[in-house]
Amino acid sequence: MAGCEKRGCDHIFFIGFLGTGKSTLARNLGKLFNRRYTDTDRMVERLSGKSVGALFASCGEAGFRQLETRALRRLRSERSLLVSCGGGIVETPENIELMHEMGYCVYLDGDLEDSIRQIRSFAARPDFQSPEHARDLLAARRPLYEQAADVTIDIRGRTFEEVSYGCAEVLLERGLL
Repeated sequence: MAGCEKRGCDHIFFIGFLGTGKSTLARNLGKLFNRRYTDTDRMVERLSGKSVGALFASCGEAGFRQLETRALRRLRSERSLLVSCGGGIVETPENIELMHEMGYCVYLDGDLEDSIRQIRSFAARPDFQSPEHARDLLAARRPLYEQAADVTIDIRGRTFEEVSYGCAEVLLERGLL
């Protein structure tokens, strides 16, 4: 398979619904391939000095999304990062443009059941109000993830190890790792 034409800073952005394993995948691939990794939610927390939950409570989702875009813009000065993105990052069109300008989007595609199985603390997830709300949110975001994706990795019924190796294989084949 031919490699991909290089883009911007050559970052790899992991997108998908909450609980799909984006942070763990970025961290593990970073260690495996000696690449730095980051997490947009942690970047927003450092920018604001508040937790994601506190930001949602004090600034609302709109305020959080503005900080998320600011955090993404800061990645322009970096190179070759593995970036775990918050589940709602695709709701801001500018974010999708920024990610494509700076690199590639890898969509971890799963079902709500995959997410619920992985979430350890629902209290730390301000956009998870109930399983019904999460199902509606996933239905609304899925087309945005699909549209933003350069690569889609199906995580349904797969162990984390299978997802990690499968993702690494696809990214290596395309010359992205």
